[in-house]
Amino acid sequence: MELKKRVGYEAAKLVNDGDVVGLGTGSTTHYFIEKLGMRIKNEDITILGVPTSYQSFFLGKDSGIQITTLEEHDVDIAVDGADEVDPKLNLIKGGGAAHTLEKIVDESAKRFVVIVDGSKIVSELGSFPVPVEVIPQATRTVKKHLVDMGGLPQLRMAERKDGPVVTDNGNFIYDVQFTIKNPKKLEIELNTIPGVVENGIFSQIVDEVIVGRDNGIEFLKK
Repeated sequence: MELKKRVGYEAAKLVNDGDVVGLGTGSTTHYFIEKLGMRIKNEDITILGVPTSYQSFFLGKDSGIQITTLEEHDVDIAVDGADEVDPKLNLIKGGGAAHTLEKIVDESAKRFVVIVDGSKIVSELGSFPVPVEVIPQATRTVKKHLVDMGGLPQLRMAERKDGPVVTDNGNFIYDVQFTIKNPKKLEIELNTIPGVVENGIFSQIVDEVIVGRDNGIEFLKK
C-alpha cells in the first residue's frame, strides 16, 4: 500500500489549478484522488473531475472535487492505474470492471498518466487475463468467438452476490487468457465481435507511467 500511496501522491503534483482531471478507478488511484482533495483544501485550487466509475465519482465528491462530464469539458490530464504495463507502455486494465469508461476518458485526455507499483511492469502482456465487457444477451455467442480466437474465457462471478459481476453499464465481464503478441491488433479484433462493448487492452495511448519501487519512483515515457 505504501508504494501505491507514493505514486498516487506523486501524480497529484502534475495537476494544475483549473485542470479538468480524469479520475481513474482502483486502489492506486484512490490515493491520487485523496491527495487532490488535500490540495484543494490546503492550496485553494480549483479542479473539475471526470470520474471513470461510481467508485471514483463518490470518492471524488467526498474529496471535495467538483464533478463534471465529457459532455461539458475536455480532459486536461487523466490519471489511472493498470493491471499490466509492457515495455511499449501498452496496458491491460479492467480488474475493477470499469475499463470501458476508463478507456473513453483516458483516451480523450490531452495527457494520460498511469500509476502502478513495480509488480505491474511485465515484459509481455498476457499473464493477467484480458477483461472483455459483454452485453448479457450476447454471452454465449461472444464466448464462442473468444474461444475461436484462441482465448480461454471465464465469466467473472461476483463476490458476496450470487451470479456474475455486473458493470456500471449493466453488462457482464469475461476474463480471457490470451497469448498476446500484438496488443493493438488483438484490441481491435476483440472490439469487432458483435456484443462486445469494450476490452481491457489499452494500446498506444499512454503518455507516461509512474512506477513505485522499493528504492524510489521511476518515470517511464514514450
